[in-house]
Amino acid sequence: MAGTGTYIVGVGMTRLGKMPERSVKDLTHEAVLKTLQDARATADVVQAAWFANTRQPMLEGQNTVRGQIALRPLGFHGIPIVNVENACASGSSALLQAVASIRAGFANVALVVGAEKMFFPDNKAGMLAAFLGGTDIHDLDNTRSKIASLASDIAPRSVDGAERSFFMDVYAAFARLHMKKFGTTVRQMAAVAAKNHWHSTMNPLSQYQNDMSIDEVLNDKLVCWPFTRSMCAPISDGAAAVLICDKDSLTNFDRSRAVEVRGLSLASGTPRAFGQYDEHIGRRAAEQAYAQANIAAGDVDVAEVHDATAFAEIQQIENLGLCSSGEGGPFSAAGETRIGGSVPVNPSGGLVSKGHPVGATGIAQIHELATQLRGEAGERQVAGAQVAVAENGGGFYDVEEAATAVTVLAV
Repeated sequence: MAGTGTYIVGVGMTRLGKMPERSVKDLTHEAVLKTLQDARATADVVQAAWFANTRQPMLEGQNTVRGQIALRPLGFHGIPIVNVENACASGSSALLQAVASIRAGFANVALVVGAEKMFFPDNKAGMLAAFLGGTDIHDLDNTRSKIASLASDIAPRSVDGAERSFFMDVYAAFARLHMKKFGTTVRQMAAVAAKNHWHSTMNPLSQYQNDMSIDEVLNDKLVCWPFTRSMCAPISDGAAAVLICDKDSLTNFDRSRAVEVRGLSLASGTPRAFGQYDEHIGRRAAEQAYAQANIAAGDVDVAEVHDATAFAEIQQIENLGLCSSGEGGPFSAAGETRIGGSVPVNPSGGLVSKGHPVGATGIAQIHELATQLRGEAGERQVAGAQVAVAENGGGFYDVEEAATAVTVLAV
């Protein structure tokens, strides 16, 4: 993807939260109209569209042609519309495909949408069951046994807490291993969550907008040791969209607000040992994206990472090279990832506070970073931001995420 010459010229996003009265189609409508308005464009300029979603088949019953159905009422007729499902990495995977299509010359202007409806209060069993589709359903018993045994000797006698998704147990196992190997502490994870809850107080689109201290995070309801509720991403509804174009089409938009897609990689997991962090999917994806963008980790001014739990942020800033392996906990606790720190991470509030509408999450990250690079983030603006990176992972297979995308943006 080196030298894509592809630019983001419009972004739009709904507020995230639990919205039982809204549908995927309704959320899509708001995000797309905001995007077109931001780009000062109309639907007829769009030559192709990608639509990311994971839950609609199970929870709304719309199991095919989701994008065509959501976009047609907005005036998108006749163009290619591609539906993308790649677990939590669906949105960023859709962006990669759209960028590739523009590079290949199939389109000059494309729309990428991520939309998700996860909260169905009358179907809580279905809400939780939907998460199991993110791993090998034919090997669930073996997978549960494997993750339960990982560094289990450092866990309290009982590790059970609240009703939760399967992925909280996966991340808890990863956290225990990191704690055992590097000395990472629960308080350091709580510092990550507290930082993101503070960041979200400055984001009007965030699901939660209440500041929390480290002690308040630690004293919250236990979900799965070592995580409390405020260390975990919530169930969320929401949508986000971006409009992208090639270099020649920039004359039709406001070039001063355009953000270039400099690098974009998508990796799948590989067979490796749990503790072989130098081969982690997130690290491999980051190295590929950095090489395409011709940057080093030290060039990154701001990042959005996939903090489905507070520990995940610690893991991913190490994978991105923002700090050394094993140093993510101390680095975060020292305030380096706060707004005003050396490399702010998740100024949006991250998944734990902004929210995590699975199919929309990757595009929501791009929305935040484009806003930052334009200098339009208001109170949460990272001063002088010129290079940004997003990490978006999805699913679980064997020892790590099944899919991870890393995107580098720059102005």
